[in-house]
Amino acid sequence: MNDELQDNVYKEDFELGVGNALGRGWSEMRENFLVFLLAVLVLTVFMMPVNIDGDDHGDVSALIGILETAYLVLLYPIINYGADMIFLRGVRGDRVEVKSIFDGFDNYVNVILASLLTAGLIGIGLVVFIIPGIYVACRLAFVSYLVMDEDLDPIAAVEASWRLTRGHTWRIFLLAIVSIFVFVLGLVLLIVGVFPALIWIKASFAALYLAITGEEEVVETVSED
Repeated sequence: MNDELQDNVYKEDFELGVGNALGRGWSEMRENFLVFLLAVLVLTVFMMPVNIDGDDHGDVSALIGILETAYLVLLYPIINYGADMIFLRGVRGDRVEVKSIFDGFDNYVNVILASLLTAGLIGIGLVVFIIPGIYVACRLAFVSYLVMDEDLDPIAAVEASWRLTRGHTWRIFLLAIVSIFVFVLGLVLLIVGVFPALIWIKASFAALYLAITGEEEVVETVSED
């Protein structure tokens, strides 16, 4: 009876499907709105590009370009991965603290290398042709969760994400498409709506990840039995 009850709770909370992920994301957005909002605000600040006009000074412009690249490679992934972890914990029902957005510094090397590896693989796919790049992006959508939550190294995280997303590529792609419309709608709503839109999107992806990993655990348990 306990196993049946746990299965029912799992199906209710993290049932597979884009609609279920969006529904769960919306529910968790309302539940943890202030924490999620602050996390998104911090992430937005770190997303702001350095915009200094160096057109009249080639050396200055080149230096700024180097600094921006270093920033995007060596700092921004830490905040981005940390934000993903906050949303994962919130959707999962764990205690959430905004300061956790900086937890990536405790696993700095793995976060940076995982971000580089993911970007490189997606970039190769895009160069070959746009569709392969999109496909690779969908298959590697869960790398940040696996690095932060499971403490996997970059190669193991990429391999695990590839395995987990097998058979779920269309769900991830569809959620990404819906997310674009949600983001655009947020822009239309006097720009202020962008923040709730980002919260909903990130919470929905975390919910989909939990649903897929939950299904994986159920399958492995059944196989072992």
